Amino acid sequence: MSYVGCMTQLYFSLALGSTECVLLVVMSYDRYAAVCRPLHYTVLMHPRFCHLLAVASWVSGFTNSALHSSFTSWVPLCGHGQVDHFFCEVPALLRLSCVDTHANELTLMVTSSVFVLIPLILILSSYGAIARAVLRMRSTAGLQKVFGSCGAHLLVVSLFLIPGMFIYLQPPSGGSQDQGEFIALFYTVVPPSLNPLIYT
Repeated sequence: MSYVGCMTQLYFSLALGSTECVLLVVMSYDRYAAVCRPLHYTVLMHPRFCHLLAVASWVSGFTNSALHSSFTSWVPLCGHGQVDHFFCEVPALLRLSCVDTHANELTLMVTSSVFVLIPLILILSSYGAIARAVLRMRSTAGLQKVFGSCGAHLLVVSLFLIPGMFIYLQPPSGGSQDQGEFIALFYTVVPPSLNPLIYT
């Protein structure tokens, strides 16, 4: 793959991945509002607010990607310039650098914390509140409905965010490259493949 093709792939995979992280938080807030505040749901999830959340998700994801793609494109590559990975992503490209990449690694860790750790904390917090509300429910049908809806979302979160943490929250020099490739393959192929089954 050419360098331009690699950077294009990097930009779009980061943009869509970052956007999905934010959208998963939005979905958990929606579940929280539906279960914990059902009488206020239409106010909390007003269509105008939903549009704002969707736009903010997309803008933040593409902005994050522009930041990483531009920082990564400034790093000179050494040797043959072949990415020893099944697709172009920041850690794989930083391993090819012939200069110090600590600034890039720090930027990657900070923004990954914003797009992976903070969403995970917010999602777990909303599901903690949902779990408390569910434990107070007396209806078996209501419990099954909540567990069905929330369980599917938690499965997607687990399949996407947790492997992403292992890739983006460790320095590119750390960890086995084969392990990194397997985890990257897992979180880029498995969640999108299972989404139609999970959400239907």
